[in-house]
Amino acid sequence: ARADEPRNMPTISVESAQLFDALEHKYTQEEFDELCFKFGIELDDVVEENGQEVYKIDIPANRYDLLCLEGLSRALRVFLEKDPAPVFKAVKPSPEVAASTKMVVRKETAQIRPFVVCAVLRNLKLDEQSYQSCIDLQDQLHRNLCRRRTLVAIGTHDLDSIEGPFTYEALAPEDIRFTHLFAESEMNGREMLDWFRTDPAGKHIKEYTDIIFDSPVYPVIYDKNRTVLSLPPIINGKVSKISKDTKNMFIECTATDMTKAKMVINTLVAMFARYCENPEEVEQVEVVYDEKVLPGGATEPIDQMLCPDLSTWSASADVESVCSTIGIDLPAEDMLKLCDRMQLGPASLSDDKKTLSVTVPVTRSDIMHEVDIIEDIAIAYGFNNIERTVPVSHRAGKELAINQLTDLLRYEVSRQGYMEILSLGLCSKAENFELLNREDDGSAVVLSNPKTIEFEVVRTSLIPGMLKTLACNLSMRVSEGIQLFEISDVVLRDPRTPEQKDIGCRNERRLAALHAGLTSSFETLHGLVDRLMQVLAVVPAAEYCPEAAASPLTQMLISTKACIGEYKLVPNDSAMFFPGRGASVVWRRQGTEEWCEVARMGVLHPDVLQNFSIGYPATVIEMELEPFVRE
Repeated sequence: ARADEPRNMPTISVESAQLFDALEHKYTQEEFDELCFKFGIELDDVVEENGQEVYKIDIPANRYDLLCLEGLSRALRVFLEKDPAPVFKAVKPSPEVAASTKMVVRKETAQIRPFVVCAVLRNLKLDEQSYQSCIDLQDQLHRNLCRRRTLVAIGTHDLDSIEGPFTYEALAPEDIRFTHLFAESEMNGREMLDWFRTDPAGKHIKEYTDIIFDSPVYPVIYDKNRTVLSLPPIINGKVSKISKDTKNMFIECTATDMTKAKMVINTLVAMFARYCENPEEVEQVEVVYDEKVLPGGATEPIDQMLCPDLSTWSASADVESVCSTIGIDLPAEDMLKLCDRMQLGPASLSDDKKTLSVTVPVTRSDIMHEVDIIEDIAIAYGFNNIERTVPVSHRAGKELAINQLTDLLRYEVSRQGYMEILSLGLCSKAENFELLNREDDGSAVVLSNPKTIEFEVVRTSLIPGMLKTLACNLSMRVSEGIQLFEISDVVLRDPRTPEQKDIGCRNERRLAALHAGLTSSFETLHGLVDRLMQVLAVVPAAEYCPEAAASPLTQMLISTKACIGEYKLVPNDSAMFFPGRGASVVWRRQGTEEWCEVARMGVLHPDVLQNFSIGYPATVIEMELEPFVRE
């Protein structure tokens, strides 16, 4: 198979004879076109290349396991019930073998490509076709999942020509010397990149040189004898070049995104472990970091890992949702067999037969949600077998409750004379914490490869963007005060839950308002808070304001059960505010006893104003909105 340049979706080129041999059946063009439709792929074109009939097949963009002949033929054989789904096994090597393949990651690599994962395929039996397929799959993964090597770069090496343990380092370009795949003599790192950028023979690598060209250090992988394996993400060394005669293959994937790196190496080994003496068996490699790192999706830093992890994971779907979404009346037991045909077995049903649980292999990284399971069941059932019916009812969509509340509050705040702004979702660490006199509590999602220092983290507060907006509009008249507001999302790190397996963070809708001017004070925003709580049907607590609590409006809200809770202000000594001029708005829902903080407000400290180059007083409030949502 050969991967063509991706358009709207990846396209692979496969010789029909090789594919039919793998499927053990010779199809006519029309028959194979029909099989592709049933499986959810598309036969795009049929051409002749070098005297061979070649099928160009469009593959869904998230099905990385179908990007080579091995993966496509395996998936079709399982779909046609000729083979069961494969079971992949990650084998932990003996201590002696583990020591000879260990990868040690130096701390300097954090400057450029901090992560690496590895694997070993033992006792391979490759031929020219399978060798070329391995090279083609790497190229296709580089173009798609690896985002042209910016996220992940793959290196495959003949393990018998090198000697571990290996080290992954970051050195000055001039300190790296080796002979790369297309050279006859040694070059240093800078000379090598200059050669690829200027020599016609290296034009296919030229586009990747920009990834590290201006970096003060280049990533490099050495073996025990200081033989260079690769200069990722550019080129491998000539010494460890693989061929169809390679018996033991060492695979390394360096990355800026650990999640993508795991997906890449899992896909690669799953496709070619079939050629090992023990099919579908992959040898694990120990990766040790000099300093702890925090991979994407993880909540705790790590300094050691065994990879690859080929363990399956479980996903579930509601049986009723499967039937209603597809539009069929399918017995729950029949779904089990359909899941097996899509490599999602073994599947099982809960005792009440209302929940379907499937086993997701490492090759199916596209399974992320219940709807993905439903889609696969629909494919296995057959789209042409679904009866066409006219819907019995018209079900229009509706706005999410949080968005509806957001729109209503926008109208209300703007009626109070505030101008709405829309600030950027990314900011620098300093703006998010230090310039606001806040400590970095680790709640911010940090970008692994920010393009500029201004975009290092996803904001955890709307206030920095509001202050930057004010600082960029100092020419506005301030005699009557400048009033700004924004209602938008912030992002906070959060321990993973089953619903957020690979996320590790959550969005939180907030409202922020600012009043700046020569007469700005705490009382300026106090009135806005009281008005917001009034329209939200949250009444003042009796101990906070006895007169307001006893007012006819408050009593009417309580008597009609329109009131959802009560609120009050308590002191807040945050360093962001002027001493004695900060407060927290706390509330409790009707019928509960616990008070919860939902907002902070106060006059900004002079140091904060100076940090943002603002020369007059400013008062701010930031409030969470989700506690007030009514379904």
